[in-house]
Amino acid sequence: MISNTRAKRQTAIRLFAQEFSESNLTEQGMGEYDPSFVITKLGIKVNRALFCGVIDRLEKREGDNGPSFNGQLRDPTGVNRFNVASFQPELQPEMEELFARFESGDRFLMAIVGKSRWFEGDEGGIFTSFRVEEFTVIDQESYMNWLIDTSDATLRRLKFYELSLDMELNKDSMISSGMPIELVDGTILARQHYSNVDSETYRLGILKALSRASGRMVDETLENDNIVLDKDEITEQVKNDKTETNPADIILETIKRYDTGIGVEYDKLVESCTLSGVSRETAEDCIEDLRDVQGQILEPRFGFFRILE
Repeated sequence: MISNTRAKRQTAIRLFAQEFSESNLTEQGMGEYDPSFVITKLGIKVNRALFCGVIDRLEKREGDNGPSFNGQLRDPTGVNRFNVASFQPELQPEMEELFARFESGDRFLMAIVGKSRWFEGDEGGIFTSFRVEEFTVIDQESYMNWLIDTSDATLRRLKFYELSLDMELNKDSMISSGMPIELVDGTILARQHYSNVDSETYRLGILKALSRASGRMVDETLENDNIVLDKDEITEQVKNDKTETNPADIILETIKRYDTGIGVEYDKLVESCTLSGVSRETAEDCIEDLRDVQGQILEPRFGFFRILE
């Protein structure tokens, strides 16, 4: 007899865009209700994920079966791509509202729970994204908490991945060494598949995320030893650092870091402010003040800003 029992719903993993987008190992479920996974370099098997960030792109496409939406959320490590399909009518009205806001120039923070997806390109490359299950616009405090939780989860995966490098590559060895059971299968598959795992890039991503959560900019040359590994210490650090953020400092620092000679885009400056806890309106007013009143920046061409030497 064929069972109609559905598989248990998978936990929504918290992970940054960098870890997911770098993944090209997949595991297809065999049965009708068996889950499929994208397996990251740090060994987590992702069926569903909770990811957050500032809306970076949102497109609407009209099709024979109705509209669909494709977009990107940017966190401190990169972008996660997402899709709302035409066969998801329950999500369409709210997505239409967000699309109208995005088209008007508004940028906002979102949280999305999505199912991992992938397709294989003509040359064999794997491209990952998420099919949206739930979404909402969030405030700065919610985003800060997600950054802390996701940093903690990533550090935990990184810790056990590095410990696995000195273990025999089998379940018994890993379980007896204290590795959490949910990481064992994925770590074995990741170790067998990926040959170029650079732990330091993940530490830098965590450092960037914690910097955003605390409202500070971070220099990519900072020593990775500055990362706090204990979640309680991370939370306390962010609370202690949650003083009033100066948007002018953020804007000037962003221009210094990203100006390659043509200036830095307006949206990039606003994004840096919103990710550091400054409202969009305050950021926009500050850009105008730095340009028109203080004369510290100039706009050599529409929408691009440079520091006035």
